[in-house]
Amino acid sequence: MNPSSSRMLNRIKAVYLYIRENGTVTTSEIADEFGITDRTIQRDLTVLEYNGLVDSPLRGKWAVTEKKVKIS
Repeated sequence: MNPSSSRMLNRIKAVYLYIRENGTVTTSEIADEFGITDRTIQRDLTVLEYNGLVDSPLRGKWAVTEKKVKIS
């Protein structure tokens, strides 16, 4: 795996854990926490949403789903 893919996967995992720990959060709150643009965090959230790990019950606000996930 190339370094940029590894870095992205680590960030996506960290984003998931951040949402799980903090409850419903906005896209901007996540971007600020990780020091990245709203567009970059939106791409990460799309990956998490596609895999059924997060959803956006209110536009721009994110929460984890009930899907069980094993974190290593």
